[in-house]
Amino acid sequence: MLLEGAGVAGSRTVRRWSLAGTLVAAGVLASGCSATDLPRFGWPEGVTDQAKRMQGFWSGSVIAALVVGVIVWGLMFWSFIAYRKRKNSPLYPKQTKENLPLELVYTAAPFVLIAVLFYFTVTTENFVLKTVPNPDVNVNVTAFKWGWDFSYDGTDMPAQNTTAQQVETDNKVHTVSEPTEVPILVLPVNKVIQYTLSSRDVIHSFWVPDFLFKRDVFPYPQQNNSVNVFQNTIQTTGAFVGRCAELCGTYHSAMNFEVRSVPDDVYQAYLKYRQQIDPATQQPYTFGAALAQVGKDIPSCGQLCSPRSYTTYPIDPNRAAKQASQPQAGGK
Repeated sequence: MLLEGAGVAGSRTVRRWSLAGTLVAAGVLASGCSATDLPRFGWPEGVTDQAKRMQGFWSGSVIAALVVGVIVWGLMFWSFIAYRKRKNSPLYPKQTKENLPLELVYTAAPFVLIAVLFYFTVTTENFVLKTVPNPDVNVNVTAFKWGWDFSYDGTDMPAQNTTAQQVETDNKVHTVSEPTEVPILVLPVNKVIQYTLSSRDVIHSFWVPDFLFKRDVFPYPQQNNSVNVFQNTIQTTGAFVGRCAELCGTYHSAMNFEVRSVPDDVYQAYLKYRQQIDPATQQPYTFGAALAQVGKDIPSCGQLCSPRSYTTYPIDPNRAAKQASQPQAGGK
């Protein structure tokens, strides 16, 4: 009778805790919290829609693992307490051979967990890699030793500045790395941006840590059957350092660039100036001069219109240099 009473009390406790857990889960769902409101558990904070989706997947996976762990730990400690050796208990406890329903549950549960994890893995990956037919902005990214050439489709410069580092000979607006200047890739927020990647020489890798995404940049991507296009939508304004994430040679570490995400009116004004002649130089506006001019026209732009990078600084790929590269005035 005593054992029966303990069993009834135990089952009531289990039911109470189950009810409490259900109410907590219902409360979270009813509060309208999204996956991005969940704890990040060490996951970096991204700035794109795709990064937010990956963060939600990571948080959900960790929470699911913790729930499974708590259930297993609870069952373990409940077994330790409920079936511990008591005073006046028999020398050997009651022997049981098997419990087929329980064994079936323990066999099926891992397969269910794996299937659910696989489903969310595939749907998240599909979302991150999804492309739409008509993106708002098309950017061509050409890597070379040791820098980057960014150009914008749909732009037209009256007279192209030619430099030793110029990769393309067209009339598009180009932003090209120089030994003394970090290139700034200016992009609008809340727009679908398509990046088309290619390399002039060896394999590089386009990586912006705040995007939580990188993709290798191959020479001749079509001939190599490599996917060289991806899209994202930047949610917040700011400046984000970019790097080459593939060891590509001696000055691999010098391949820094900066992504500058700005409001759409600032972006449109920037592209307008890039397609005009700068009266001070009688050449098309450089990216720095265009940003400085937009900063005068739109004072609210603030540091976003700084003519120099402020997340990184150029590294001189000069083998004969006798001192380390230093941050520049007016930026980094």
